Amino acid sequence: MQLYRAEYSTNVERAALALAHKGLSAEPVWIDYADRTAVEEVSGQPLVPVLVDDDGTVVADSVAIMRHLDERHPQDPLFGPPEVDLFVEWFDEVWKVPPNAIEASSDGDLVSRLSERMAGWLDLFERLLAERDFLVARELTAADLVAYPFLKYAAGREPADDELFHRILDENQTVEGRPRLADWIARMGSLPQC
Repeated sequence: MQLYRAEYSTNVERAALALAHKGLSAEPVWIDYADRTAVEEVSGQPLVPVLVDDDGTVVADSVAIMRHLDERHPQDPLFGPPEVDLFVEWFDEVWKVPPNAIEASSDGDLVSRLSERMAGWLDLFERLLAERDFLVARELTAADLVAYPFLKYAAGREPADDELFHRILDENQTVEGRPRLADWIARMGSLPQC
């Protein structure tokens, strides 16, 4: 297997966590954000991650890769309970809207409102973790793998990671007053990645 990836990519991290969870490895194919030719040639589109399976199957998109891995390697499933699918869809189609809008806006009032919305959702994650160690189930699921690469910035950012979107996540999220979320981020951060 090969995994097309780029440095500090949150979506690549999702796939890397899923591969390791399944006990799989993939040869990394690193791309430069300034030259996406290699990933475009293999997948017909410019985004990472892209997985090229051993049989030549090409899968683009982190969630599609997780679903593909579940189908091909059903041990330790990432999907199953309907809450997982609901959370994954909500996270990608609702949760990601405010930080993306902050990145695109120069309106201070809008940025403030969106930041408050993100803070409210951090409180929601704190409540979800009140009775279990993971976001929507008693075991690790795709919900955790989808959210972690974004929520981890509530606990800080690597100094070398200077991407604007990651700075926005760092500046508009905090684990302060959210000990269960902080513990979850630490547990997720200790998981292996491919």
